[in-house]
Amino acid sequence: MLERQITDKILNYLKTVNNSYFWKQVGGLRGVAGLPDIICCVKGLFVAFEVKQPGKKLTKLQEITIKQINDAGGAAFRVECLEDVKDVIKLLEAMPK
Repeated sequence: MLERQITDKILNYLKTVNNSYFWKQVGGLRGVAGLPDIICCVKGLFVAFEVKQPGKKLTKLQEITIKQINDAGGAAFRVECLEDVKDVIKLLEAMPK
């Protein structure tokens, strides 16, 4: 499955998540290099997902960005499929407010 197809499945799923806001980060000249593909706010927590095909590695800049987000108190993840995202969302939804 192409990364774009995985991303589309994730975006469609996020539309069903209550109390969330999200967008697909645009790359290219107007984008920010290294920023994860999908940016969300779920239950007041900043969440970012870097979508990769199974077995594909993060770039060094992506690794650094994910670490910086996590160090700042957000939650950033490398995901390979919709189930990875569902697992993260289930954990966030189970957290007390």
